[in-house]
Amino acid sequence: MELDMRKLTLGLVAATLALGSSAALAQEGTVSGAAGGAVTGAIVGGPVGAAVGGVAGAALGTILAPPSTEIREVVVAQPAPSVVYEGQVVVGQPLPQVVAIQPVPGYDTYGYAIVNQHRVIVDPQTRTVIEVVD
Repeated sequence: MELDMRKLTLGLVAATLALGSSAALAQEGTVSGAAGGAVTGAIVGGPVGAAVGGVAGAALGTILAPPSTEIREVVVAQPAPSVVYEGQVVVGQPLPQVVAIQPVPGYDTYGYAIVNQHRVIVDPQTRTVIEVVD
């Protein structure tokens, strides 16, 4: 019982610190990533999982900040062939190497591809899907 209370206290302190530091960054992706990670971590691993999930989610949310409306408009206007892919395209997961990523004109930090007739905005460095534009 004493060990469980110690874990609970440690988890709550860590979660508070994680969410406090992510809120200080004042980035939408970071805050929503921390919240989502904390919820997922709590479901899987209780209070300690919430703390770890919050920190991991904050990091992922920072990396996957949503692109601006202008970037979406540029991507929609770009021509490219659609690639047929049997797997699922998931935000936060990298595209397979068989999918060619095109640069977004004027925005070096973003790339795009058209997969299964859907335009996908990606991080060209990691191939990670940032957003599916429909």
